[in-house]
Amino acid sequence: MDEILKKPEIKRVTRDLPPAHYLFNIESFSLLVNTGVEKYESHAFEVGGYNWRLSLYPNGNKKSNGIGFISLYLQIENREDLPRTWEVNVNIRFFILDQIRDKYLTIEEGDGEIKRYHQMKTEWGIAQLLSLDHFNDESNGYLIDDSCTFGVEIFVVKQTGKLERLSMIKQPPNNKITFKLENYSKSYSDIYYSDVQTIGGSKWKLVVYPRGKRESSFFSLSVFLELVEAYNPPKRKVYAQFKLRVKNRINSNKNKELTGENWFRIGAEQWGYGNFMPLWDLRDQSEGYLQLDTLIVEAEIIIVSKVKLLL
Repeated sequence: MDEILKKPEIKRVTRDLPPAHYLFNIESFSLLVNTGVEKYESHAFEVGGYNWRLSLYPNGNKKSNGIGFISLYLQIENREDLPRTWEVNVNIRFFILDQIRDKYLTIEEGDGEIKRYHQMKTEWGIAQLLSLDHFNDESNGYLIDDSCTFGVEIFVVKQTGKLERLSMIKQPPNNKITFKLENYSKSYSDIYYSDVQTIGGSKWKLVVYPRGKRESSFFSLSVFLELVEAYNPPKRKVYAQFKLRVKNRINSNKNKELTGENWFRIGAEQWGYGNFMPLWDLRDQSEGYLQLDTLIVEAEIIIVSKVKLLL
């Protein structure tokens, strides 16, 4: 139970860059302390569409165990202009300038927890930002000639309502593409394409080289599957596990079939087999692949990915 209730550790790291959003410089810091002010609030400033204000406790926030420390908080302003059920989620990082080394000490809660501002909680910060002994020691560079500089970065986490959903669809509907080449022996083109078919929301086609592609020319039938158009978003890769087959017209148990899988991209080379089957087997009438001089090639997509953007 103690571990659950334990406060997060404070992470302190130095960096060269100043804070992106706001710097707060104080001259004659000791005179400010001597006024007896418990809390000093900076001017309001805008970040992420909201108005904010730094609250500095120069002698520490006594109500939050800050005695002996500098305490620094960030409060949200103009709350009356926000909707009744408003909520703002932010990541906060505080800064103190090391004037000797020209570096900034960044201070934030080590767990990087997102702070939730709402009607009942309008201020977040760190009660024990830096011990007063360490801060007042000029050799550390934070208080030089009675001057110091604090800062803050505020990263507002806005709910855009965008959702990306990846589905891996097994046996999608209408998952077969069939290409029929009649008068095979008289075909004159080196390459043929099937009609484009939509499977899993994306568009596909079969690519057939009846006398082989490149190094397979005049030796093998070459068969490939190609992605024509991806489902939204259009430049997304699409995964497909598929079977390529040449139908045996005499005995379906003798269909020539090879399996493949690939992440397809639009415009990328087709995926398949240059040496799908030897031409002498294809042309052997007794084998049953060419009946009435007609070649039938199929692609069956077994699994296909589909991405849907919900905006």
